[in-house]
Amino acid sequence: MSAGPLYLGFDLSTQQLKAIVIASDLKVISEAKVDFDADFAAKYKIKKGVQTNEDEGEVYAPVAMWVEAVDLVLTRLKEKGCPVGHIKGISGSGQQHSSVYWSEHAESTLKSLDSGKPLLEQLSNVFAYEFAPNWQDHSTQTECDHFDAYLGSKQKLADATGSSAHHRFTGTQILRMRRRRPEVYNKTARISLASSFLASLFLGAIAPIDISDVTGMNLWDIAGEKWNESLLELTATKEGVPELRKKLGDVPIDGGGSLGGISSYFVKRYGFSPDCQIAPFTGDNPATILSLPLRPLDAIVSLGTSSTFLMNTPNYKPDPSYHFMNHPTTKGHYMFMLCYKNGGLAREKVRDKLPKPSGSDPWETFNKQVLETPPLDVRNDGDKAKLGLYFPLPEIVPNIKAGTWRYTCNAADGSDLKETADWGAEPDARIIVESQALSMRLRSQKLVSKPTDRPHLPAQPRRIYLVGGGSLNPAIARVFGDVLGGADGVYKLDVGGNACALGGAYKALWALERRDANESFDDLIGARWREEEAIQKVDDGYRDGIFQNYGKVLHAFEDMENKILEVAHN
Repeated sequence: MSAGPLYLGFDLSTQQLKAIVIASDLKVISEAKVDFDADFAAKYKIKKGVQTNEDEGEVYAPVAMWVEAVDLVLTRLKEKGCPVGHIKGISGSGQQHSSVYWSEHAESTLKSLDSGKPLLEQLSNVFAYEFAPNWQDHSTQTECDHFDAYLGSKQKLADATGSSAHHRFTGTQILRMRRRRPEVYNKTARISLASSFLASLFLGAIAPIDISDVTGMNLWDIAGEKWNESLLELTATKEGVPELRKKLGDVPIDGGGSLGGISSYFVKRYGFSPDCQIAPFTGDNPATILSLPLRPLDAIVSLGTSSTFLMNTPNYKPDPSYHFMNHPTTKGHYMFMLCYKNGGLAREKVRDKLPKPSGSDPWETFNKQVLETPPLDVRNDGDKAKLGLYFPLPEIVPNIKAGTWRYTCNAADGSDLKETADWGAEPDARIIVESQALSMRLRSQKLVSKPTDRPHLPAQPRRIYLVGGGSLNPAIARVFGDVLGGADGVYKLDVGGNACALGGAYKALWALERRDANESFDDLIGARWREEEAIQKVDDGYRDGIFQNYGKVLHAFEDMENKILEVAHN
């Protein structure tokens, strides 16, 4: 057991509250979790962590459940023998966009908690609304339309805030709350995000919103580093702007440092040191890019049921079809994020049309087809390149209805793009994986550059890290390397499903051990990170010739999407 300082990271996700404790050398010391369905389903009438009101498209979580989970996860850490008295700093992550509405009693109650009673017993009167809207909520289409139009266009909203309007973003949720439940809005003294809510419990005071998580609200002016006055007016009316500013609070620009010491409640009840400091908590996506020293031009591709592409970049080039957020630790850098609904499920549907494999691996036939099919299914000179979109669910990027489309074009230059009939299940295996990777390449191409140490190579990511279930599949890794490149290769990142909590723990360590505000997260964590324990190279990445061949049809892929958008827009 480490005798030095320890750091505690949390992850408040939709279905769990996880806690992970690390030492200064990044070694994991202890971990615990609360599974909301397993621990609280009957009490809070939840399924997969949430309640739903399908008539209005609302998805939300009981805030009391989150409060109760904090005491329970700390009890479990203690039961495992975790030396909480050695914990020097705490940070963590919360599901992005989700909001908590505090009443006027919150600040005074948080300051005077009695360590002899559980949190839930004492915090019953501190919430103006008993639920927190979840990121899956889709009740705000009207509000999204207003946000997209208010500054003149979706592009202008993205230019200002990093994203166009989305159902889950907090600004549209607050606007709907004011219109739909004015009594709740009027009773609300402060509004927290899930991340700053969790930080507030440990701080014993309302914690400020984090500089990265604030950019998931459609309310923060990224370039101006301040709340956007016009969007505050839209949300609260011109007369209501001063009141909304008070509810939202000030946002510190530095993602590090300490917000203050831990609440005496946790010192007396659990044995934390009174010297333990609370660092800013951030969102789950920003925390993911802190689960390793992700350097500029590195990309993380999450291949779960849905797919996500994350990149650390110094370039701010917003567009309505993706997200830019402030980097959680590095001022002047941004997190570029693409979110797709159609990921693993879409690949499974293609897989299931192929002959069933003889062995126990359900992907055996699919993988064989992927690896035996040449790029774009071009087998001979003059063959047409095959392109397709495979969306069993309505897609976000691009905003297209559910359906499957197949096209061909000239492989040499992408010309003569034409829709075509079904070419059979076998080519689909490779074409669907290529399609998913081509979409990522198309939308990230303005952000990548030539490797500085190898200027003869084309612009591409430096490293690609694969996470999620699809990262275990060597055929999928091969195609992502073929399409996206990766000058230093493609790697499988394995942090045991704890990326967000681990990112929180690393953030606490950096926030409190950095020499000064100029010591970067990547430098401090990078010097201690044991790469060989967390990653495994699964593909060489960039292949000369193959990478360029995909580049020749990239504009045809974009043209295909635009043609389909004309007839199948959501």
